Amino acid sequence: MAQLRFEALKKLSERPRVHVELPNPNVSKFFGENVYGAEQMRATLAPAVYKKVSQAIKNHEKIDEVTADAVASAAKSWAIAKGASHFTHWFQPMTGGTAEKHDSFFDALAGIERFKGSELVQQEPDASSFPSGGIRSTFEARGYTAWDPTSPMFVYGRTLCIPTVFVSYTGETLDTKAPLLKALKAVDLAATKVCQIFDKDIQHVVASLGSEQEYFVVDKALFQARPDLVMAGRSVFGHAPARGQQLEDHYFGSIPSRVYDFMKEFEIEAWKLGIPVRTRHNEVAPSQFEVAPLFEEVNVANDHNQLMMDVMGRVADRHNLRVLFHEKPFAGLNGTGKHNNWSLITDTGVNLFAPTSSARDNLMFLTFFVTTIKAVHEHNELLRASIATAGNDFRLGANEAPPAIMSVFIGSQMTAVLDELEKKGNVKIEKGDNMYMKLGIDQIPEIILDATDRNRTSPFAFTGNKFEFRAVGGSDNCAVAMTALNTIVADQLEKFHALVEKEIEKGEEKRLAVVKVLREYIKESKDIRFEGDGYSDEWVTEAEKRKLGHVKNTPRALDAYLTKKSAELFERHGVMSHKENEARVEIRQESYIKRVQIEARVMGDLAMNHIVPTAIAYQTKLIANANGLKGLGVDNTTVVQTIKEISGHIDIIKTNVRAMVEERKRCNKITDTHKRAIAYCDDIKEKYFEVIRDSVDKLELLVDNEDWPLVKYRELLFLR
Repeated sequence: MAQLRFEALKKLSERPRVHVELPNPNVSKFFGENVYGAEQMRATLAPAVYKKVSQAIKNHEKIDEVTADAVASAAKSWAIAKGASHFTHWFQPMTGGTAEKHDSFFDALAGIERFKGSELVQQEPDASSFPSGGIRSTFEARGYTAWDPTSPMFVYGRTLCIPTVFVSYTGETLDTKAPLLKALKAVDLAATKVCQIFDKDIQHVVASLGSEQEYFVVDKALFQARPDLVMAGRSVFGHAPARGQQLEDHYFGSIPSRVYDFMKEFEIEAWKLGIPVRTRHNEVAPSQFEVAPLFEEVNVANDHNQLMMDVMGRVADRHNLRVLFHEKPFAGLNGTGKHNNWSLITDTGVNLFAPTSSARDNLMFLTFFVTTIKAVHEHNELLRASIATAGNDFRLGANEAPPAIMSVFIGSQMTAVLDELEKKGNVKIEKGDNMYMKLGIDQIPEIILDATDRNRTSPFAFTGNKFEFRAVGGSDNCAVAMTALNTIVADQLEKFHALVEKEIEKGEEKRLAVVKVLREYIKESKDIRFEGDGYSDEWVTEAEKRKLGHVKNTPRALDAYLTKKSAELFERHGVMSHKENEARVEIRQESYIKRVQIEARVMGDLAMNHIVPTAIAYQTKLIANANGLKGLGVDNTTVVQTIKEISGHIDIIKTNVRAMVEERKRCNKITDTHKRAIAYCDDIKEKYFEVIRDSVDKLELLVDNEDWPLVKYRELLFLR
C-alpha cells in the first residue's frame, strides 16, 4: 500500500498540462449550441407547430400527439446533425444522481433512422432496481418516464437527452423532478393570487434558483490510492496537516494551473449545454473551489446542476483529476455546500424579493418577504429534514457551514424595518398612494440590493434580493430542498391571501388589510429570526427556549416529513401523496444506512488490513532498535515509550473494529428501517467512527512516513 502511495506521488510530478482553447472568444457564439431550445425549435419546426409547443410550455399544457411527432422528427434530425446516434430519457431517480437508458435512432428492420412522438413523450425503463420505498416490489418491474417539455433537450456526447419525470406503473412518482414540478406549480398559483392584490396584470410567478456549487479537486492517482475516497467519497482517516486553511491564503487566490485548465474546459462544455456558469474561484479550504451559474427557473436550474456535476466529473478525468462533491471529504476543513439562492419573479419581470422606490411595490415586497419568514418559522423542522443526508451530518455546524438549527438572517436594516412595522400597529394610517410610507418606515425605498451583511452561520439568509438556503449539501439534488421550500411558501401565501380576503370582507381597505396581517406574521415568526453566531452555545440554549428544532442527525431529522402537519401540507398542494411521502422517507433512511455501512466497512478494511499491519511492522523495527540500544547500554526509554504508545493504539483499533463489526450484524437484524437507521447512527457511527479514527490518525504521526500506507492530507490537498 505504501508503494502505491509513492507511485501515485511520482505520477503527480510527471503530469503534463492539458492545453485548452476557447472555440471562440465570444462565448455567445457557441453558448447553447448543443441544446434543442427555443431558438433551435423555431429554426426546425413549422411556425404553427412551434407556436403550439411554445404556448404549451408557457402555460404548462400537454402537447398533442401530432405536435409531439413533429417535435420528435425535427429533434432527431437536429441531433443527428450534431453527431448523435441514440436518444435517452434522462431522469432523476431517488438515488441522488441521474439515470439514462440509450436507444438507437436506427431501426434495423426498417433500415432507417426514426424517432416517433410516442418515443419522445414516454418510455419504459425497468423500475425494479431503483429505490421505491416499498411502492414497488422487485418483481414488479414496470415504470414510465414522461417528457418534461419545460426543460430543453440536449445532445451530450453522442446522445439526445430528453429530461423526464419517472413514475411507477401504479402512478406514484419515483423521482425528484415530479414533486418539484408540482411544488413549483403550487407556488405559482399561490404567489400569483397574492400578487393580484397589488397588480392585476401579473398572471404567473416563476421561482428562480442560482446554486453555488462548491467542490474539491484532487489528483486522480492520489484519489485511487485512497480506498476511502473511492468507496465512500470522503477520507475516513487522515491527520490534519501542519498547514490547512488557517492562513486563509487559498480563498480567492490564484487558481492552480491544472485546476485552471480543468475549469476552462469544463466551462466550455457547460456553455455548449446552455448551463450559464459565470463565476469561478478558490474557496476557503486548500484544493476547494466554487462555480456559480446565473439564475434560472428552478426546474431548469436543477437539471443544469445535475448535468453540470456530471460534466465536471468527465472533464476532470481528462485532466487526471477527480472532483469530490461529498459534504465533508476532509475532517477539520470547510465542507462542501450547494448554496441555493432562491427568489420569485413575476411574468412582468418583477423580483418579488427586491425592494424598489415604489410604495406599492415595497408593500408587495414586504408581503413576500414576511410571508416567507413565516413559512420557515412554521415548517423549520421540515426544511431541516429536506437537507438531511449522511454526508451533510458531518458538515453542518462547523467550518463556515450553518448549524442544524434552522433560522433566518435578514440583517440589521431589514430587522429595523420589521420592528418599525410591528411597533406602528396603533398608528392611524392615511390612505392614498403613499399610505405605506406614512407608517414611518422612510428607509424602505432606499434599500439597495446589498443592504444586508452576510452571515455564513445562517442556514437561510436574506441577501438583498433573494434568500440563500445555505444548508443544502454539496452532493445533494437541489430538487429535494426546493420542493420543500416552494411548498411551504405556497402554503403560507394561500393562508395570507385568505386572511387578507377575510379582513376585506369585514370592510377593511385592501392595503390596510395587508399591513394588518403582516404585523401579525412579524410577531408570530420572530423566534425564527437570528442575527448572531450560529455556532455559539448561547444560540443552542436560546433556540431551545424558542422551541426551534435542533436535530443533528438524518434518521431523526427525517421524522419531520412523517408528521401529520407535513403529510397534509404536501397532499393539500398536490405535491406528494401520503404514500409517496412515506416512500421517500423510507428511501432516504435506507440510503443513510447503506452509506454508514459502507463507511464502517471501509474503516474496518483500512484499519485491519493496512493500518494495523503497518503499525505492527514499524513496531517490530522499534523493538529491534530498543533491544540494540539496550545491548549497547544506551537508554532506550523513549523508544520503549513509543512502542507502548503504538501498541495502545493498535489495541484500541482492533477492539473497536471487532466490536463495530458485531454491532453491525446486530443492527442488520432490525427489520424496521427507521429503528435500523437510528441504530446505525447511534451504535455504529457515533460510537465507533471517531474512536477508531483518533487512534489511526495518531499512528500516522508515530509511524515512519516511508511506511505509512495512505496518501496524507498534505499530499492530497496542495495540488498545483
